[in-house]
Amino acid sequence: MTGSLVTLDIDHSVATLTMDDGKRNALSPAMFDEIYAALERVERENAAVVITGREGVLSAGFDLKVMKSGGVQAVKMLRAGYALTARLLSFPTPVIVASPGHVYAMGVFMLLSGDYRFGVPGPYTYVANEVAIGLPMPRVACEVLRLRLTPAARERAVTLSEQFSPEQALQAGFIDALVPAEQLLDAARDKAAALLELDSAAHALSKKRLRAETLGNIRRALPLDLKDAVVLGVKQVVKAKRGR
Repeated sequence: MTGSLVTLDIDHSVATLTMDDGKRNALSPAMFDEIYAALERVERENAAVVITGREGVLSAGFDLKVMKSGGVQAVKMLRAGYALTARLLSFPTPVIVASPGHVYAMGVFMLLSGDYRFGVPGPYTYVANEVAIGLPMPRVACEVLRLRLTPAARERAVTLSEQFSPEQALQAGFIDALVPAEQLLDAARDKAAALLELDSAAHALSKKRLRAETLGNIRRALPLDLKDAVVLGVKQVVKAKRGR
């Protein structure tokens, strides 16, 4: 399965979903459409999935051009992103995320929704930078960060937009393991194959039970976050008009 932004390769019940927009893997409406289509295919095949990006970056987060333009496309993009966290956290088969480098904003929330997460050493940054760019952290994002990060790291990540190196990200809980870049995909695929040895029904039900509170909070928070985004968009338009 090959799209313009996402490719999906399935081999021995391990599916590798690779995002590549030629730049920073901005999570645009088109990127989300292809991610969701790929995940539907993976679920039909009952495969484990490895989600990865292009060299040097997993994702820089939401497409800022779409965000700034506002309107239906921006809301669609936000809805798809926020809902993706619940989709991955409740995915019936193992989800491995293999980050080849930088991870920002919505890219962080997608990363943290994986069952097991790999990173690589290097001059890379993990940051939920919403506060740094003047946005309150979405409720959905808070739930995912609360699930994964250590309490102290979570506070700094959310309220201070702290940037974490790969080594710091490992200690904070963004990732579970660091491997050399040239070994990243092999390590992720091997992990996915090993996790397929688990009882599939027990795996799916257990993670739903363990994450039930988080999933419920995400579903309740999603419409509130979308409402906030619409209101913020209107305020920005009014501000821009007043500044003319």
